[in-house]
Amino acid sequence: MKWGSKYPAEYVNRLQRMVARHTTPPVQLVCFSDDPSGIDPAVRTLPLPELGCPEPQRTRGKWRKLALWGAALADQQGPALFVDLDSVIVASLDPYFSHGPADAVILEHNWARPLSGLGQTSVFRYPVGGRPDILERFRRDPQAIADRFRYEQHFVSHCLGEQLRFWPRGWTRHFRLHCLGPLPLRYLRPARLPAGARIITFPGGPNPADVMAGRWRPDSAAYTGRRGHLARHLPRGDWGALRRFAMPVPWIEEHWR
Repeated sequence: MKWGSKYPAEYVNRLQRMVARHTTPPVQLVCFSDDPSGIDPAVRTLPLPELGCPEPQRTRGKWRKLALWGAALADQQGPALFVDLDSVIVASLDPYFSHGPADAVILEHNWARPLSGLGQTSVFRYPVGGRPDILERFRRDPQAIADRFRYEQHFVSHCLGEQLRFWPRGWTRHFRLHCLGPLPLRYLRPARLPAGARIITFPGGPNPADVMAGRWRPDSAAYTGRRGHLARHLPRGDWGALRRFAMPVPWIEEHWR
């Protein structure tokens, strides 16, 4: 899904190339978007599905993603694999389609809260139209649900309950937690590519385009090395900026193309 201006069409086109390199044909990438301009013709573009209710206003979660759970989704049929635009595919996606029952809903572990039992929806597979109750429940009181669960993926995990399944550990890795590492490591070595990983996700940033060049955000200063970053922020005691550091990552440039 692509809406608004945060991600340009370039992200969709790169994802198309990565999907094509890492799947056994036939495969079709479908992008639901409010602006298909600039998207490669190899991608099938469709209008954003309707959420069917007012979008919550007091929460940060990507609640528009819940429109995927409707009883009908254009002419799509499941099982379908959803991948966030800010993802880097580094190995075959075929196991994501063959793992588990075809009618199962499979999410990634919420690595930021590993003991919570919650799922994370950067990469998930589901039968299109198979769980319309999730969207129907949300539509009954969207703001109250958003206030209670805060994030769309927490609500989806709650609705699935005991039916929630997870990908095998190691397939989907979180860039900040599994590649970049804690604060000291990111000043000692570039982010690593974990063995056995298939998709690297970037929830909460930084984005692949930025960290590939040693930036944390699009408006960050150009990379000047560890000393330059420390000299710029240490005298001011800007501890948040000291954490927002990554050396340029060569393997992102290799795969995110």
